[in-house]
Amino acid sequence: QVQLVESGGGLVQAGGSLRLSCAASGSISSILTMDWYRQAPGKQRELVATIPRAGSTNYADSVKGRFTISTNNAWNTVYLQMNSLKPEDTAVYYCYAGHSSGGFYFGSWGQGTQVTVSS
Repeated sequence: QVQLVESGGGLVQAGGSLRLSCAASGSISSILTMDWYRQAPGKQRELVATIPRAGSTNYADSVKGRFTISTNNAWNTVYLQMNSLKPEDTAVYYCYAGHSSGGFYFGSWGQGTQVTVSS
């Protein structure tokens, strides 16, 4: 089992920056990938950025060049550095961890953190 807790959301003006953090606990060694998703009101949840334990990072086109996903060496915290924020980045941001156990793949979600960008 993997538990996730996000922090770092808030209200920021357009053009500003925020850094989200997601602390993982439990079976850290089983984590294969850590991702950030977001969901704006009335819209579907969308993948923002992903960082696999083996592989390269990937970003949604809408955030490329502005957002950076990273982890600490222990792989128990994932960050999302968000720069040049736009009002359309306003959403609830969720941390996701894909992990394996006994040959099965599982996904765990955090509770979400609100990011509001004012124009």
